[in-house]
Amino acid sequence: MNAFVPAALEAVYFDGVVAAEHAVHLQVVGAELIITGEGVRRVVTLKQVRWPERTRHGPRIVHLAGGGSVHARDNRLWDAWCDANGITQGSIARIEGSWRWVAGIVLVLAALAVALQLWGIPVLARGLLVAIPQSVDSAIGQAALEAIDKEWMKPSKLSFREQERLQVAFSKVAGALPPDRCPPWQLVFRQSGIGPNALALPGGTIILTDELVALLPGEEDVVMGVLSHELGHLQRRHGMRLLVQAAVLGSLAALVLGDFSTMLAGVPVLLGHAAYSRQAEQEADAEAVRTLQAAGIAPRVMLRFFEKLPAARAAAGADAAGKEASWLGIAFATHPADAERIRFFANAARD
Repeated sequence: MNAFVPAALEAVYFDGVVAAEHAVHLQVVGAELIITGEGVRRVVTLKQVRWPERTRHGPRIVHLAGGGSVHARDNRLWDAWCDANGITQGSIARIEGSWRWVAGIVLVLAALAVALQLWGIPVLARGLLVAIPQSVDSAIGQAALEAIDKEWMKPSKLSFREQERLQVAFSKVAGALPPDRCPPWQLVFRQSGIGPNALALPGGTIILTDELVALLPGEEDVVMGVLSHELGHLQRRHGMRLLVQAAVLGSLAALVLGDFSTMLAGVPVLLGHAAYSRQAEQEADAEAVRTLQAAGIAPRVMLRFFEKLPAARAAAGADAAGKEASWLGIAFATHPADAERIRFFANAARD
């Protein structure tokens, strides 16, 4: 036994009946822990002792079978005495003391978090979405339209004849779909504060900006392709799905982070929007191809749209930079990358 470690360790004993503490000495003899002090003598087998985890700053408190506890006076001396008597630390303490264990646990938790975000939450959101009536989409969409009009949009300056022409053209495109594939929709026109764009809101409202119409003069089929993409968002209820996913992510963040930081708790929500928008854009593009083909319009018209985008973004980028990305629509969607989407529509044109 180490010369610096006493055979009998000083400690404090509580019998579990009264609150009075007793100064005692601890000794390990064979398979027994012997506790002695003034008016105290207790012998307990080591198997009946619940030893504390050895943490950096936590107290060392032993709980005894049948009641009572022993408290260390000096943690360092306690740990040395335990080591000298062959009393091993618990599994939690061993894990905390091993960087390999800690690193492994961190990697596992990170993998679980990624899996939850990529697969678990989207599946849960789809399940929850089924239980949400379309009337909720409409109410949220109307509130969103009012907010967008207040922040970003102005009344359209397109002539009534131009608006009616585009309304009729898109009615023919959407009408080419089977009734069960075409959700309720309404097309509204606005002068934009974020440049050429189009966006779909929950409930069926599709906003088409004057600037996008001006970007594509005489190219009605291209405008129909853009509107078909937005109709794809409505077909898949992407707006509501993203709101449900954001709500789930926010709830999980609050559950994990508690009151630590409201701002920090919002970070997973923002990350979730960035990740899920990629899938939403891919699905909307696929729906646009089906809609255009049903209407007899070649999907290659979308290639023309992507040819026009760089200049449009350069002109409107400064205005859009400070806006909320969730509502920026097709022209400013960042996922998937334009090159990937161009390949998709090019391949669709060859099918």
